[in-house]
Amino acid sequence: MSFLSRLLGTGPDPRETVRPLWHRVVELARKPEFYSDYMVADTVAGRFDMITAVLCAVMVRVEAREMRSESALLAELFVEDMDGQLRQFGVNDVVIGKRVGRLMSVLGGRLGAYRGAFANKDLAKLADAISRNVTFSEGADEAACSAKIAGELLSLSERLAGYDDEQILSASEIQ
Repeated sequence: MSFLSRLLGTGPDPRETVRPLWHRVVELARKPEFYSDYMVADTVAGRFDMITAVLCAVMVRVEAREMRSESALLAELFVEDMDGQLRQFGVNDVVIGKRVGRLMSVLGGRLGAYRGAFANKDLAKLADAISRNVTFSEGADEAACSAKIAGELLSLSERLAGYDDEQILSASEIQ
């Protein structure tokens, strides 16, 4: 890309390379089983919690293959999406920046909490982190539901490890 293209922003958006992966993250986070069987609250908070959990699994895989720029681009798409969601909820421009900053902080904290569990395939540690970071429906057995979600996320993490980088970025085969 030429200097002028970068300066004027006329070049292709580099986030387009990871946009299919971002859309797949959201699709996976919206699996009905999370909300019906595992009792994640089907609310804005519960959906946000599942998006960040699935995104963390994907980011850990992407970072494991030295695809740091792609991980950063995924984080940018997360911010873009959350910004749009906040605007749809009527949050005004004055506080959007602070709220998005808090959401990024939450993502970073959860990535830190989940990273070691994914790397070590530690079901108990992941279930503990999920119990602290996921909003459940009233009356849910949080320990049991957290363990089930942890199992699903570890399974996703293992499947992601089997895909090559192109398959990850295209997201077409990710189940």
